[in-house]
Amino acid sequence: MSLAWALATLALSSPTLPREYLCFRATGEIRIDGRLDDPAWATAPWTEDFVDIEGHKRPKPRYRTRAKMLWDDRFLYIGAELEEPHVWATLTRRDSVIFQDNDFEVFLDPDGDTHQYYELEMNALNTLWDLMLIKPYRDGGPAVFHWDYRRIRTAVHVEGTLNDPKDEDRGWTIEIAIPWNDLFEHQSQIPQDDSPPPTPWRPSEGTTWRLNFSRVEWDVEVANGSYRKVQGRPEHNWVWSPQGAIDMHRPEQWGYLQFTEKPPADARFVPDPAKPARQALHRFYYAARAYRERHGSWPRTWKEAGLTDPPPAEVLSFRVHTTPSLYEARATVRYPDGTTHVWVLLNDSKILEVKK
Repeated sequence: MSLAWALATLALSSPTLPREYLCFRATGEIRIDGRLDDPAWATAPWTEDFVDIEGHKRPKPRYRTRAKMLWDDRFLYIGAELEEPHVWATLTRRDSVIFQDNDFEVFLDPDGDTHQYYELEMNALNTLWDLMLIKPYRDGGPAVFHWDYRRIRTAVHVEGTLNDPKDEDRGWTIEIAIPWNDLFEHQSQIPQDDSPPPTPWRPSEGTTWRLNFSRVEWDVEVANGSYRKVQGRPEHNWVWSPQGAIDMHRPEQWGYLQFTEKPPADARFVPDPAKPARQALHRFYYAARAYRERHGSWPRTWKEAGLTDPPPAEVLSFRVHTTPSLYEARATVRYPDGTTHVWVLLNDSKILEVKK
């Protein structure tokens, strides 16, 4: 297990950085029918094609997957296109373990602290599994399986014939409308229907979340006129922003989703000024876990954790405070505008900015 934490530390030091997506306001109605043919979708750029979950060192996925997003006062809209010559699905009950079929998955962390994030999985039958994670599984979870997107709207369109191996399909497309209310309903001022939420609870210019997409793909064969998974073969995991490991529950590796109200010709993605602090703190997190497995205690410095290269130049200072069972790491970082900010990482991987 120490090797696993060490490899995770190495992955975070690689040049692969989280991907970025600028999400425009929808300029017209979007009908959730799975077809992605509403005129509003024409203004939304596609993401990069998905890659292997471990990154570009692994083989390129054999089928193309990409996604696009829009938003309005009520919903975050997600569209996805999955190339697939053999579209199949078996699970019909909500909250089944959907990745036992081929699936498409959405992970959302609105405040980017790696805690209390949301997972959605769906198959070609439009069956959903949705849950909330209090914290990542590596930090003890737990997953709240009874949590649901209560007002979500989803649809699937199959370009071909579902569960019919006699012909070859083009693939399937997905539309998802996630209501802001479902994400923020713990706030008492949020209405309990899908009417527009108050202004503070819809995105404003520059609002930035962490998000990732995943596609699980199984090798199949035809037996007795039906598809079945090839026994003994693991699934393929294809993602938008590579994780560096076969583990979607590393929110620090997810991409950046930034909302804008500007027209596409005038909009520009604004990079996260805290990214150097985040990267340094999460590298320390994995190195500290590996150190504790070897020594039974937390490292007290960057170097003691086994990190030989210094933090990014933007990190002005890096300090660690430890107890026998806990630690807190602090990175003071200079933003591009010249201001300094302090970011804190706790030993359960939660990260947040604090007042100096």
